[in-house]
Amino acid sequence: MNIAMIGHKRVPGREGGVEVVVEELAGQLTAMGHTVTLYNRAAKGAPKCSEYAGARIVTVPTVNKKSLDAVIYSFLATLHALFGGYDVIHYHALGPSVMLALPHFLGRRTVATVHGLDWQRAKWGGFGTWYLKLGEKVIARYADEVIVLSENVQRYFRETYGRETTLIPNGVAQPTRRPAQIIREKYGLEPNGYVLFLARIVPEKGLHYLLEAYRSLNTGKKLVIAGGDSHSGGYYEEMCQKADEDARTVRTGFVRGAEKGELFTNAALYVLPSDLEGMPISLLEAMSYGTPCLVSDIPENTQLLGAFGASFAHGDPAALAEALNRALQTPPPAGEAQADYIRQNYSWEKNARDTLALYERAAARRR
Repeated sequence: MNIAMIGHKRVPGREGGVEVVVEELAGQLTAMGHTVTLYNRAAKGAPKCSEYAGARIVTVPTVNKKSLDAVIYSFLATLHALFGGYDVIHYHALGPSVMLALPHFLGRRTVATVHGLDWQRAKWGGFGTWYLKLGEKVIARYADEVIVLSENVQRYFRETYGRETTLIPNGVAQPTRRPAQIIREKYGLEPNGYVLFLARIVPEKGLHYLLEAYRSLNTGKKLVIAGGDSHSGGYYEEMCQKADEDARTVRTGFVRGAEKGELFTNAALYVLPSDLEGMPISLLEAMSYGTPCLVSDIPENTQLLGAFGASFAHGDPAALAEALNRALQTPPPAGEAQADYIRQNYSWEKNARDTLALYERAAARRR
């Protein structure tokens, strides 16, 4: 098949969950012999390439302003894709999917992945929230096939729009456990000597709850904050300032590769105190390493944990502090059993096969 993907920022470049999904899915599909074109967003200083892991890359101009970035990019990408002879155009996320209406009315086949109900995120103002809800409505009404990442969102589309969707969970790559070398040299971190928060530093990830809870803990373990900004409107700077007030806190910025693997391998506990998720890839990754996990009790987190890890009442720093104390004294179920559970249930190969089946169903459909 000849497939286009629109909606991510840049590949390669794992700036968020959407980018991870697009990169992994494209790699699987090209390995199966399909042709994939990825429409990247241009950005100052970002490297430009025409091919990655077998997929063709088209870089589309846009503006680096959160209220207009996705609008301009997705419009121009869609115009280009309309003349690309694609069997299916696959839109990722709500905002870019507003433009899905154009290929629909021109008889092109479309698939949309809802990575989360983005309009619930704190960073969006009035126009942004309206536009994201518009994208949601366009998906529900016009997409030939709709992919969701959680049962919660699947239920939402059924109850709100009467629209049936297909649940295809994210996958995770086979991890490589690594001794503490880079992280010992750069940050002075020792195995089992720190609690890890690894996610984008945006309000919905709940880092502010964690920082408040950690201040009340009587522990010598460090708190590692690994992640970068993402149009958070000053939240990132505020969290950095608060983090620096506690001498136990280590900020690494965005991490990847061997350094990221070392952080997951050697953490005493991984914590995700989020208020909102689509399907948290960082939690999948932590679980794949067998790392003990503590998460907020939103369904997207607890459904992924299964019989492993522990949870606390979301949005409650006191409950988080209590749960942290318990988990550091008696780690929740984890280890090889947890890693095996993830390997058996969450693979990118299965994700790609299930997505391809939807492409074929959409392409075969006659209006």
